[in-house]
Amino acid sequence: MHRPDDHPHASASFTGQRKLAGDEGVWFFISADITLFALLFLLFMVERGKAPALFEQSRQALDPRLGVLNTLILLTSSWLVALAVHSARLGQRAAVSRYLTLGMLVGAGFAVSKIVEYWHKIAAGITLLSNDFFMFYFALTGLHFLHFVVGMMVLAVCLAKSRSDDLDDRYVIWIESSACYWHMVDLLWLVLFPMLYLLHTP
Repeated sequence: MHRPDDHPHASASFTGQRKLAGDEGVWFFISADITLFALLFLLFMVERGKAPALFEQSRQALDPRLGVLNTLILLTSSWLVALAVHSARLGQRAAVSRYLTLGMLVGAGFAVSKIVEYWHKIAAGITLLSNDFFMFYFALTGLHFLHFVVGMMVLAVCLAKSRSDDLDDRYVIWIESSACYWHMVDLLWLVLFPMLYLLHTP
């Protein structure tokens, strides 16, 4: 059976004809998801404007070092996934598997960090019901964490397929779509982190 590994540039002509990486349906979902988060971000800023002192006092209970750590984790993971996509386009099976595995291992650090952070907050008596700031904090980061979990599951499927399926045009579209979703998870955190952890009220 023909294997793309024997022809590294098997998918190059196909991918070169497409203007948008991945599946168009996935991009529609990503656009809708980003729009939803944008509305939630706007609502957060409106409520913050109504009670700046409360939001600032609550913000100071967050540890920005954890936010920086999570940012570095997600950026590194996204970079590794991007390398996996590039390798898939070249038909390099071993590299795809290696980069996806590393991307998921690094990404798992985000889950560990967030669970520890949630545990510390709850142990200190801080919950969704503490005040409006923490209502948004738990709701926004919780929704983002749900997207993160879905992203990890999608990457796991990509990893399994990279070991069993041909790295043909169909697989390239699959991994490109998965990577676009993963990058969206990264992008959302790049807004959440400064908005929740760093935005200071004079």
